[in-house]
Amino acid sequence: MSLESSKRDSGQLVLPGEPLGVIEEFVPDAGTYVKDGVIYSKIVGRSLLDFLNRRVSVFPLVHGARVPRVESIVIGQVSSVQTQIATVRIFKIGKRFLSGFFTGLLHVSDVHLRFVKSMFDVCKPGDILRAKVISEKNRAYHLTTKDKSLGVVYAFCSQCGEVLELKGRGLQCPRCGKIEKRKTAIDYGRGII
Repeated sequence: MSLESSKRDSGQLVLPGEPLGVIEEFVPDAGTYVKDGVIYSKIVGRSLLDFLNRRVSVFPLVHGARVPRVESIVIGQVSSVQTQIATVRIFKIGKRFLSGFFTGLLHVSDVHLRFVKSMFDVCKPGDILRAKVISEKNRAYHLTTKDKSLGVVYAFCSQCGEVLELKGRGLQCPRCGKIEKRKTAIDYGRGII
């Protein structure tokens, strides 16, 4: 395979699978892989052809995708609730929205400083909540809402779907009047997502 006809300058934008050279002329380095003696780009990035040391590498355009880390404050939508655990689709880390989403797990023991019997008193599917990542065990993000600033920031009536309003210690639907329980954040309903 002759790569002489292609542009051979460093700094060219390359895509995954794009040929960069052959192992007879270059040593493959970061961001590359070899198949049948040809060195290919593994990532989207800029190629670096080091003719002096005979090395080829690709530097990523995006340095580190945004992923939740331990101690990150995240915003997500509750996708399912069981007695002991709720599943949350994380769509925002800190102040930055994500292009996709990650799955978080909120266990009943990580909800409040005091004892909580059931997750059904904490959140319902569809609710938007703010939580903190406390671990990344088994490729899942484990969350907590044990802080005044953490918890449900928007809740929806489980009967008619209207946004619930804060009334005393509970939440009430302005449309049908149903009163529901949630573990709300201190700034519940103030437009901060």
